[in-house]
Amino acid sequence: MSSKLTYRSLSRRTALLGLVGLAGCGLTPVYGPNGGANALRGSVAFSMQDTVAGYRMRERFIERLGATDQRRFLLSVEQTQSPTAATITSDGDTIRFNLVGTAQYNLTDLNGQSMLSGEVETFTSYSATGSTVATQAAEIDASERLSIALADLIVARLLLISRELSE
Repeated sequence: MSSKLTYRSLSRRTALLGLVGLAGCGLTPVYGPNGGANALRGSVAFSMQDTVAGYRMRERFIERLGATDQRRFLLSVEQTQSPTAATITSDGDTIRFNLVGTAQYNLTDLNGQSMLSGEVETFTSYSATGSTVATQAAEIDASERLSIALADLIVARLLLISRELSE
């Protein structure tokens, strides 16, 4: 019998050693039982613009942080989206657009004290090579994707400070 190590057993050993090393460092997984995602789950109310983009963003926040059971915080978000030409043909026709989005957010406690505020920015693209209807559908889809991406960036920042918020 050979005592040859296989890739699978080596990967398991490496993973186990890595987990043992992390156990002593004091870090906790964000989505673990004592993680930051649970500290905020159901405790944040959301204030968005009354637009389709605001609706998509609110839905993403609810998906990631849960619907408000017992409000401890209010997250107010103001987002803007603006298209810019990304690809222009030699004839001067724009065939691809970048949709750039910015979201300014402010998390306040029940007393109105600001706990976290900031701004996130990202972009998405859509094609304008089809018919007018296809281009409009692509623009609407890009706007929805952009709202979701901005919401994810804000949630990531909230999760970074969620332990301090729960104390």
